[in-house]
Amino acid sequence: MMFYLLTPIILMRLLYRAIKAPAYRQRWAERFGFPGYARSRKDIIWLHAVSVGETLAAVPLVSALQARHPQHRLVVTCMTPTGSDRIRSAFGDSVDHSYAPYDTPDAVARFLKRVKPKMLIIMETELWPNTIAACQRRNIPVILANGRLSARSAKAYQRIRSLMQPMLAGLSAIAAQHKDDGARFIELGLAETALQVTGNIKFDLTLDQAARVKAAELSEQWHGQDKRPVFLAASTHRGEDEIILEAFAQIKAQIDKPLLVLVPRHPERFNQVAELCTAAGFDLARRSLADHVSSADILLGDSMGELMAFYGACDIAFVGGSLVATGGHNMIEPAAWGVPVLTGPHLFNFTEASQILLDGDAMLVCNDANQLAEQCIALLNSQQRREQVGGQARLIAEANRGALDKLIAVIDRFI
Repeated sequence: MMFYLLTPIILMRLLYRAIKAPAYRQRWAERFGFPGYARSRKDIIWLHAVSVGETLAAVPLVSALQARHPQHRLVVTCMTPTGSDRIRSAFGDSVDHSYAPYDTPDAVARFLKRVKPKMLIIMETELWPNTIAACQRRNIPVILANGRLSARSAKAYQRIRSLMQPMLAGLSAIAAQHKDDGARFIELGLAETALQVTGNIKFDLTLDQAARVKAAELSEQWHGQDKRPVFLAASTHRGEDEIILEAFAQIKAQIDKPLLVLVPRHPERFNQVAELCTAAGFDLARRSLADHVSSADILLGDSMGELMAFYGACDIAFVGGSLVATGGHNMIEPAAWGVPVLTGPHLFNFTEASQILLDGDAMLVCNDANQLAEQCIALLNSQQRREQVGGQARLIAEANRGALDKLIAVIDRFI
C-alpha cells in the first residue's frame, strides 16, 4: 500500500525532472510495466543497471553471458535517460531494452507477465522489495552482481531491518565486491550460504581497439602542435565545478596553455556549467558543436558515450562526485589507461577500489581547490612523476582483474 501512496510523489518528481531533462517526458508506459519492445522467442535473462555507471560495469558481463548462453536473450533495463543512452550505445540491437517498472505490485506483475524472465541480475545496489518478492513467488532466481554496500548505507538500512531481511531472503545469491560488503549484507540478515565474494568486475573492463584509436585522435587534437597539457575533470556534480574552475585558474597562472576538459555527470547541467565557465572569464569550446580547442581554455564535454576515450586522451584525470558527498565515481577507468587519478575525499561508493589505488600510490586525494591545483601543477611539471603514478594505476587495474569469471560461475549455478 505504501508504494501506491507514493505514486503521486513519484509522478511529480518525474515531471520536475522532465522540466530540466526533456527525455524524462518520454516512455512513461515502460515505467508502469509495459516494456517498449517485441518479446523474443528465446529464454530471457533480465539484467537491471540503474544508470550509467552500472551499465558500464555490465558491459563485460553482458558480453560474457551472450557468448556462454547464446540460447538466451538479454533484456537490459535502467531508470534514467542517460543510462538508456549508454545501453543502446554499448549493446545496440544485441539486447532488448526498456525502463524498469516502478516497484509497485501491479507494474512489476505486468512487466514479469510480458517479459517472462528466467533470471534477474541486479547490478550493485538497486534492491526493490516488490520486484524481488514477485520474482521469488514465480521461482525466478535473483542475483545481486558486483554487490556493494557502504558502511553509510548499511547504517541507514539497519533502521528498516524488518524490511531488509525478507528482501535479502528473496535473493538467490549476492556476488559481493569485497568481504566488507559481504559482512554488511550478512549483518542485515543475508544467509551466509547466499554470499560469495567475487571482487569488483569494474577491473575487468576492456580497452578495445576502437577506444584506443579514438583516444589517440583526441589526444592529438587536444595537445596540438604546442603539446598543451590536458587536465580532465570527469563526472562532476553540482558544487564541484566551481571548485575545479578555481583550481584551474591557479593551474593556468603557473602552467603554459593548459586545457581543461570538463565533463558534467548529468546532461541537464551542460548549459549551466557552460555559463559558469564563461562567467569565470575562460574561453569555452563545446564538444557537441565540434568547436576547435586550440584557442580555448576549457572544452565542455557535453556529448554522450565518450568519457572512456577522454580518459585515454588526457594527462591527468580528476574523477568527480568526490568533492561533494556523492561518494565518488569509477576511478578504475582512468587507472586502466595508466593515467594519474585525482579525487576528492568522498569515496564511500568505491571504498575498496579507492583504498587499493591509494595504497599503491596510484591516486591522490584533494580536499579543496588549492590542493587540487597543487597536485595538478606538480604532476604537469614532472613527466617522471606522471609516469610513475599512472604506471602504478595501470598495474593495479590489471592485477585486480578476474572478478568476472567468478561472477559468471555464480550465475551459471542458476541458469
